[in-house]
Amino acid sequence: QVQRVVSGRGLVQAGGFLCRSCAASVRTFSSHSLGWSRPSLGKDRQFVAAISWNADTKYYADSVKGRFTISRDNAKKTASLQMNSLKPEDTAVYFCAAAERPTIVLVTPQYWGQGTQVTVSS
Repeated sequence: QVQRVVSGRGLVQAGGFLCRSCAASVRTFSSHSLGWSRPSLGKDRQFVAAISWNADTKYYADSVKGRFTISRDNAKKTASLQMNSLKPEDTAVYFCAAAERPTIVLVTPQYWGQGTQVTVSS
């Protein structure tokens, strides 16, 4: 199971920052790739960031490159998304997802966490 861990308020002004974390209660957390997604135009959910099981590879959608940073702590079984320079268009419900090797979360997410609302005011 993947559970969200909320850090900080979900309402910020444009230019502000937020951090969201998720915790996965799986036995082999270090074997899971992790990602964060949000609804996108024409799509139910689109990944904005993902990280491989060993943190060797990271993916960012063009819309968040340079502003968002994904990281993981295998000892704590958590993944975090640091969101800086937030824009009103980043407003969405963000979902954390995980997938166990060899499955890649970007291709076939296996577990979904609860959504966490992020609202960016202009």
